[in-house]
Amino acid sequence: MTDVVVGIAYEAITMTLLMAAPMLVVGLVIGLVVSIFQAVTQVQEMTLTFVPKIVGVLLALVFALPWMLNTMIAYTQNLFSSIPFYIR
Repeated sequence: MTDVVVGIAYEAITMTLLMAAPMLVVGLVIGLVVSIFQAVTQVQEMTLTFVPKIVGVLLALVFALPWMLNTMIAYTQNLFSSIPFYIR
């Protein structure tokens, strides 16, 4: 029984990381580019770091949303169809 619980928890954590990955990667890349730009030009403006990240993460969310929805629907259908095997 513990194997089932650990398996479900593992799948849930994996799914969470997959869903967050596109936005995290875009935020990381934009943050790195902005930091390099700030270091080269010595411009230390706080809004320069937040506004591009917010816009980039929002765009990543818009573009990744269909994939995210399909992945979550497939995961949920798989989880619901496996319920009879979990309760035996």
